[in-house]
Amino acid sequence: MPQFHTTLGSTRYTFASLGELLARASPHRSGDQLAGVAASSAEQRVAARYALADLPLKTFLSDALIPYETDEVTRLIVDTHDLRAFQPVAHLTVGAFRDWLLSDAATGPVLAALAPGLTPEMVAAVSKLMRNQDLIAVARKIRVEVAFRNSLGQAGVLASRLQPNHPVDDLAGIVAATLDGLLMGAGDAVIGVNPATDNVPNTLRLLDVLEDLRVRLDIPTQTCVLTHVTNTLEIIRRGGPVDLVFQSIAGTEAANRGFGVNLAVLTEAREAALSLKRGTIGTNVMYFETGQGSALSADAHHGLDQQTVEARAYAVARHFKPLLINTVVGFIGPEYLYNGKEIIRAGLEDHVCGKLLGLPMGVDVCYTNHAEADQDDMDTLAMLLGVAGATFLIGVPGADDTMLNYQSLSFHDILAVRTALGLQPAPEFARWLAGQGVSDTEGRVRALTNSGAMERLIGSGASRHDA
Repeated sequence: MPQFHTTLGSTRYTFASLGELLARASPHRSGDQLAGVAASSAEQRVAARYALADLPLKTFLSDALIPYETDEVTRLIVDTHDLRAFQPVAHLTVGAFRDWLLSDAATGPVLAALAPGLTPEMVAAVSKLMRNQDLIAVARKIRVEVAFRNSLGQAGVLASRLQPNHPVDDLAGIVAATLDGLLMGAGDAVIGVNPATDNVPNTLRLLDVLEDLRVRLDIPTQTCVLTHVTNTLEIIRRGGPVDLVFQSIAGTEAANRGFGVNLAVLTEAREAALSLKRGTIGTNVMYFETGQGSALSADAHHGLDQQTVEARAYAVARHFKPLLINTVVGFIGPEYLYNGKEIIRAGLEDHVCGKLLGLPMGVDVCYTNHAEADQDDMDTLAMLLGVAGATFLIGVPGADDTMLNYQSLSFHDILAVRTALGLQPAPEFARWLAGQGVSDTEGRVRALTNSGAMERLIGSGASRHDA
């Protein structure tokens, strides 16, 4: 196993493996400390970055962080790597790659063509050499367009997942929260419910109410109940109205096993969803969620830092051509991302790494109540992601998810980002909002007391499920 060396002043630093080098070069975060892989000092972190900057990018093609023979995610990364797409940057070091990404030569189309030639470890490595403004500057160049019942990812578009969770899966409460979000212009990425009771009968019940509401209001969006993929397969067999297949994924085979999934199951689920032909303008049918710390929490990180393992999860997602993928950046807790600074940094890292790999990356801008973070931190990250060109953000009523017990963004918060940065919903959804009187001719959400939109939507959306 090769070692990596650098000298700072009179001190020589040695890193015993590529994984150790990447871990020591990572910005400080509590999860890496918990795992015992973080740099022991700021000086060691700087030394690791010097050594990483001088490392040829092609090293990642010959030095697997997790052995090929024992990990199917590694096999996926190696077997699907596009060597021809990699050639434009094959001669660069990690540091030179960072400089090139920030140059005018790295345009959006160039980066899109490069994506199949990049591995997760390459993009994780280069992100460790970037300041926050670098992460934003590179990410905003990249647009990844996808479609199902509407189209997402275009320049000038910031979509949103409308998350109307309820502590006891009360249908009237879910419908009310959904209407609340629609009236704030939310829901173009997906109307997606996390079930409080996760089983096939309850998921079918929730899917039916979302489908009923979508059809009654003729909403050009997609719905999803975020149940386990095996439940979704059974629901498809029963003829349920499945638009998107959801699954949490991670960056190692062992961590995915902890989620009860593997690549074969995901392949089966994607094929089953495609067979339904429910998309009207596209065939992106998968929805994935990830998060720094998930592999460590399952003791399945193989001694790697959490950001590098997170990037490996994006290789899994990329293989299945998703409509949606988002990191739930602060959801796992302060054991992994301790405070607002760490959450903000992680959100920007995850976003740029996903987009460099060719994904329509979104972020759940969130934190748990025992983290050293608050809503001001979330405002900052949401606005930075808007500048960086995030595909979508997640909104819940009042920013407080009372079922999952964590804090996210409110519908108003996402609307504020759109307004401040001149961003719009998905074009098909924007036209629907205007047709319903929710927005004006310039795409601005109107005052409900003047528009009459509330009365129209509530009247049209009332169903047998409502209280």
